[in-house]
Amino acid sequence: MPSSLIDTDTPIPPIDTHLCLVSAQATPNLTPALDPATRPRRVILLVSADMRRRAQWLGSVLTARGTRVETWDLADPWDLEQIQTQVLQLLDREQALVRAGTLALNATGGTKPMSIAAYEACRAYDLPIFYVHPERDRLIWLHPAGLEARDLENRLRLDAFLQAHGAQVQSLSRDGIPPGLSELTGWLASRAADHAGDLGQLNYLAMKAEEGLISPAFDARYRTNRPFQALLGRFADAGLFTIQQDRLVFPDEGARFYVNGGWLEEHVYDLIRRQRGRLPHLQDLARSLNILHENPRGDPVPNEIDVACLAENRLYLVECKTRAWRGGEGEGVGAEALYRLDTLKDLLGGLQAQALLVSFRPLPPAVLRRAADLRIRVCAGPRLAELRTDLRHWLAAR
Repeated sequence: MPSSLIDTDTPIPPIDTHLCLVSAQATPNLTPALDPATRPRRVILLVSADMRRRAQWLGSVLTARGTRVETWDLADPWDLEQIQTQVLQLLDREQALVRAGTLALNATGGTKPMSIAAYEACRAYDLPIFYVHPERDRLIWLHPAGLEARDLENRLRLDAFLQAHGAQVQSLSRDGIPPGLSELTGWLASRAADHAGDLGQLNYLAMKAEEGLISPAFDARYRTNRPFQALLGRFADAGLFTIQQDRLVFPDEGARFYVNGGWLEEHVYDLIRRQRGRLPHLQDLARSLNILHENPRGDPVPNEIDVACLAENRLYLVECKTRAWRGGEGEGVGAEALYRLDTLKDLLGGLQAQALLVSFRPLPPAVLRRAADLRIRVCAGPRLAELRTDLRHWLAAR
C-alpha cells in the first residue's frame, strides 16, 4: 500500500468525491453530500444488487443538485474479502484522488461487511473517513484523528427527502388556514367533547357530497336539534356552505374537504407553522401531500399524507382522524390506520422517522395499546386542547 499522504496534524483537504455505501437508509448519504462544508463534486455509490433501485433514487436527488453520480457494483454485500478487493480496485482506478487525499469514505451505510471492508481499504490509503450519527445528524470524523465533529446543515426539503426514499410528490399544500376560518378551527379543536356527535353528522353529509358538492338531506330530527342547528350556523357564517331544503351546498371542493374533517388537518398544520420561531431546526412543512411510491415490483402506489415536516433531516408524519371509533369495527379501523402510518413512516423516512395520530374522538384502549407497541404517538379526544404543547415537545425531541 502507498505511504501516508495526509498529515493528520493539518486540516483535512477539500473533498472532491464521496464514496458511499448504499442501504435502506438514504439520509446519512444524502445530508453530507448537500452540506456546503462537505459537499463533493462527485459521489461514487457502492451498490449491491438488492440496493440498485435505492441507489437510483438517491442518485436522482444528487444529480438534480449538480453532483455527478457513479455506481460501483458489489458482487456480494456479505463477502468481506471480496468487497475489500473490489474497493481496492476502485481506489486503484482513482489514483489521482487517492494521491491528493480528496476522496472520502462515508462509512455510515451498507452491510456490516461493506462498512468494515471499505473502512479498512480506505484506512490503508490514509483517506478521510467519516460517519453520520443517525439520531443527531452529526458528521463524525473517524480518520484522520483530531478533526472536530460537526452538525450537518438542514438543507433538505420534503420533495427531495421523499424522492431519495422512492416517492414522487404529485401535489402538496403549504398554504395556511384562511383568516376567516382560523377562529372556527380553533373553536372546533377546543370543543372536541361537546360537539362530537353533531360534527360526525356534518362529516357524513360532507363525505356524501364529494361528487356534486351537494349533500343528501339531513334527517328530520336534526331540524329541531338546537346544538346541530347552531353548529350549522357557525359553518354557514364562515362561508363553507349554504343550506337549501335541508341540504348542504358547498361553494367548492376546499370547503367540502374542510367540513369533511379537513379542519383537523389544517389545525395541526397551522399549529406547527405558527411554532416555527420556537423550532428553528424545522426545515420544511406541508399538508395534503399526494405521493406515488414504488412497491417491491416497481409499480407506483398512490398514498396520501395529512401533514409532514422535516426537522434535523428527520421525517415527521401526522395522520388526522375525525371519525368515531365505536366497538370492534372502530378497533379494526384504528389498527388499520396505525399500520398504514407505521408502514409509511418506515418506507418514507427510515429508522429515524416519527409518526403521530391525531384524533378528534377518543381512541379505544386496544388502539392505544397498539399505538404504543408501534411507537406512534397519539393525541386524541380531550387531549386535543393540549395539541400545541404536544407538537412542540414532539418536534423538539432528539
